[in-house]
Order: sequence, then structure tokens, then C-alpha cells
Amino acid sequence: MIKKLTPTLPLALALMLTACGTSGQQPVQPGAKQQAADASADPGVGHVHGLGVDPATGRTYVAGHFGLFALEGGKLSRVGDRDADHMGFTVAGPGTFYASGHPSAADIGAGQAPHLGLIRSSDAGRTWEQVALAGAADFHALQVAGSTVYGYDSQTGQIWRGRGRDLEPAARLDLLDLAAGASEPERLYATTPAGVRVSTDAGRTFKPVQTAPLLSFLDVTGRGRLAGIAPDGQVHTSSDGAATWRPAGRLPMQAVAFTAVSADHLLAAAMDGTVYESKNAGQDFTVVHRP
Repeated sequence: MIKKLTPTLPLALALMLTACGTSGQQPVQPGAKQQAADASADPGVGHVHGLGVDPATGRTYVAGHFGLFALEGGKLSRVGDRDADHMGFTVAGPGTFYASGHPSAADIGAGQAPHLGLIRSSDAGRTWEQVALAGAADFHALQVAGSTVYGYDSQTGQIWRGRGRDLEPAARLDLLDLAAGASEPERLYATTPAGVRVSTDAGRTFKPVQTAPLLSFLDVTGRGRLAGIAPDGQVHTSSDGAATWRPAGRLPMQAVAFTAVSADHLLAAAMDGTVYESKNAGQDFTVVHRP
């Protein structure tokens, strides 16, 4: 029998920060030295930090503690040869991804700064280029809305926004997730321990969304349409700009990553690395990968 966990959002934040760490010095996993000695050993994805689907191919991607992986037939395969810790990850368009986090332990040992800043791939994760704030920012939440990129730096609580390499600071918040859509790029939502908050000026100021349930993750699925997931795994959707909400299905455990590919197509990951998929707006989920 599966127990349903109902932690508060602050507890959810604490659990995720404990599991993932907020600095470049990552905890040594059991057997890590042996894996380093054996070049053929792949540590796998580790903790899952991000999910997305490339609209060019329909392929699902899983970003985690030890790099980026493509999901096909229930199995994960490493993309490229990087094993950086992708604390933040989002799909911006066909073959175009943004990420952040930390370099690999080997790269840090070789003198690389412990924070990646904002990096971008234009070939579906095979290679990456530096965009902004190299060595300075560790974005745990990334969101692309049209041509605007939003990022939340976990080191400072600072939200950054901009286009291309020109990022500028916006508000400071204690948050877990950011959500915005191309149809209204200046409307930015944030999930916080005090509830959902919304900005209508591209992140400069925020106000509470009194009608919203407490959510860990949130995504915009169209103009006025949102989908989110609560700390206990309950999915909630809104079709009127967060004025009213409807409960959908529930995951069997707390989510550590969530994305809405469309209003019907949702992806979520649990602490144990299991990836769930819904094709009916969160009414029910199927397991598409179990580690």
C-alpha cells in the first residue's frame, strides 16, 4: 500500500534543497570513487531536476544531478558527454534548451567556477554555449516565455529576466518554480511557501493569488490556462487565469519536477527518479520510466 505524503511547501523546499545541495560541492555518493576509476561506469541521472519534450522530435528529456538524458522505451540514454548537475532545465523550442546548475566534480576540481550561470543548447543538448552570469548564478528554476528568459538564482533569491545574453535583475523571492507563457510573456507566476504569487510587469513586483491552492510546481498551458501540482501530489488546473481551480488526479508521491508540455500532456518526476506522464490533463498518470 502506498502512503500519500502531505508535506507543506516549506518542507518540500527543504527536502529538495537537502537532496540536491545549493553549492558546487556535491556530496560524494557511495561508490563514487570506484565509478570515477572505471571510465565505463555511468552514474545515471541521479536526482531529477527537470523535464521537457523537444517539439522537433517529440522526445522526452530528463535533466538531473549527472547530466541530460533522453527517454525512449522506458530507458534513459545520456545526451552528449557532459555530466554537469542541471539544477534548472527548460525546453525553449525545437532543439533549443536552457539549463543551469553546476559543472561536474571533475571540472570543479580542475578549477572551473562552481556555478554554470545560464547555458543554452541549439542541438538538443549535445553541445552547450555560455549565455550569461557564468560562475555567478545557479538557476534552480528556468522559464522561457516567447523571447523572454526568466531564471531564479537559488544563491541570492534573485529573479533574472531578459533576452539572449542581456539579463537584468527583477524581484527577490523565496520560491520553488516559475511559470509564464508566450501569449502573455510579462505575466509571471511563482510558487512560494506563502502560496502562488503573480507578476504582471515581467517579475518586477508580485502579488498573492488568493484563489490558488498551495502548489509546489506550476506551468502555463495557454492563455489563461494553468496546471500545477501540490506538495501532496494533487494536480490542480485553471482555465480562467487562476481565478478558479479544479482538482484532477494525484501522483502517488511528492513531485520533484513537473512540466506541462500542453494542457493535456503533463510530466512529473518523483524523489526516487520515477517519471510519470499524463495525456489527459492530470486525470491519471502512467509510469514511463522507473529507475
